[in-house]
Formats: sequence, structure tokens, C-alpha cells
Amino acid sequence: MSLESVRAFFAQKAPDIEIIEMDTSTATVAQAAEAHGVGPEKIAKTLSLCVGGKSFLVVTSGTARLDNKKVKATFGGKASMLDAEQVKTLTGHPVGGVCPFGLATPLPVYCDISLQAFDEVVPAAGSIHTAVRIHPQRMADLVGADWVDVCQ
Repeated sequence: MSLESVRAFFAQKAPDIEIIEMDTSTATVAQAAEAHGVGPEKIAKTLSLCVGGKSFLVVTSGTARLDNKKVKATFGGKASMLDAEQVKTLTGHPVGGVCPFGLATPLPVYCDISLQAFDEVVPAAGSIHTAVRIHPQRMADLVGADWVDVCQ
């Protein structure tokens, strides 16, 4: 179902973007980087967070780490990671395949400025075997994301 929602998303909003399907797992940044032949910094990882009972997604460079002070200043409180069941319920995607496309529940999406260093990034596409190649600004535009500075 998750991959199908991503397919439907791209069919409607960006039919020119091809979903890449792999035989091997790309659930971790390291696995995705190896499978797609890019450095881990070019993998766009999607973090599922909650602050004050409000859930949202932050897409960052694969090697970026959240800065707790910046997160608190930006989102108004200490962030916690959602557990795997919450992630699957809210996004419709399994952990390792989470992306900002084709979400089961409308969620605010933020893109960290760590992605702006690249002409192309590789986010997952709804499963641990799928991804897309996309310019970071186009990704942000397609999902209505705001740019934030929340990484170290």
C-alpha cells in the first residue's frame, strides 16, 4: 500500500519522476548509499518527530544529525522520535521507507538546509526497496515543505 500511495503521488504531481526499485534493502543510509552509488550525505532521510503532541517530518542529509537546541528553538519544544508503529500509522510507510510523498495522514514537512548543498538527493519512496532521485528544492516544492536549520 505504501509504495502504491507514493506511485499515486508522483502520477498526479510529478509523472516525470521515476521510482527506482531495488532487489536489496535500502532501509539504512549506508545501504541506500551503496545501492544507489552515492555518498551517504546524498541520501535524504526522513525523520518522524513529535513536539508537544504535534507530529511532523524533517528531511535531512543522510549524514546530518539533529541539533537539539536548534530543534527546540525552531519547533518550540523538545522533539521525540515516533516509534515504528506510530510512524507506520501516520505516514503509511514502514521505517526505512519513510518519505514525505504519498502520506497516509497530512503532516507538516520540513527540509533541513543540509540538503541544499546537493543538486540531487535520494529519498526513499515508501518501502525499504524503493527511492527516487530528485533536486532538493523540487522535493520541498512537491510536498509543501518549509526549509529549516535544525542540524549540527
